[in-house]
Amino acid sequence: MGEKKKLIVLIGPTAVGKTELSLQLAKEFNGEIISGDSMQIYKGMDIGTAKIKYEDRKGIPHHLIDIIEPNESFSVADFQEAVREQINDISKRNALPMIVGGTGLYIQSVIYDYHFSDAAGDEAIRNYYEKKVKEEGNLSIYQILQEKDPESAKKIHPNNVRRVIRALEVIESTGKTASEYQQQQKPDLLYDVALIGLTMDREKLYERINLRVDLMMEEGLLEEVKGLYDLHFNNAQSTQAIGYKELFEYFDGKVTLDEAIQQLKQNSRRYAKRQLTWFRNKMDVSWFDMTNESDRPKKIVEISNFVAGKLKLKSNT
Repeated sequence: MGEKKKLIVLIGPTAVGKTELSLQLAKEFNGEIISGDSMQIYKGMDIGTAKIKYEDRKGIPHHLIDIIEPNESFSVADFQEAVREQINDISKRNALPMIVGGTGLYIQSVIYDYHFSDAAGDEAIRNYYEKKVKEEGNLSIYQILQEKDPESAKKIHPNNVRRVIRALEVIESTGKTASEYQQQQKPDLLYDVALIGLTMDREKLYERINLRVDLMMEEGLLEEVKGLYDLHFNNAQSTQAIGYKELFEYFDGKVTLDEAIQQLKQNSRRYAKRQLTWFRNKMDVSWFDMTNESDRPKKIVEISNFVAGKLKLKSNT
């Protein structure tokens, strides 16, 4: 198989400070950044996904940002394929690929040897469900998935027909649910990875999240979401994201703007908590606590040294 490609993976909850650190590491180790955020792939969804502005990228190439329209769907398997392709391309240029983001399952699917398509495909099953969708609509098959595999149904949007059908195909061709099937796989790390996690005292993190939401509103999040709302994207996979679904409820007249903002803050805090739990349970991460602002320069040196040692790299600085 040859030598494994080197890869930095930088993870952590929303608002913990990954962006700033990623730019410093990329500069130091000739890195190119691949977004590991499942929402930054969508065009026109900039403020709510905390997408790094072009002028703030400091000349560092960024990949997998703004690649599809908000009304298109994008599965974990699509992400896995796209990121692995980027890792190969960046490595060929003798640069260091870096995945930066917070979507746990997506990142896990890339760096471990997961095979989403291993379960035997069955054209007859697929055709049957495709016909059912045409005749009876998306919900008809989603309800079947809810009965047969409630775990997968929670993770898949009813309108993501391709993924719903795929999950049903796995059950009917293997007799196992998608999660049972995946648990049986004993995945190996595909890359020589320095897996860094940033964490922070919970109170301080929640404070930063609340502040970030206020800042997003000042930067024009309401107008950004209104643009998507006016395009009738309320059933798209993309607009189920935190920061969009809450404001859609406001435009639907279901809540006041103040209620929507409070809900957005609460959902963001809960998501950060879930992200941390996921990473702690599912991946072998080296954690660095970023709570103390004055310690930050020291922490960055510590992280750089960790990366250099783990991947046997020389620093550019």
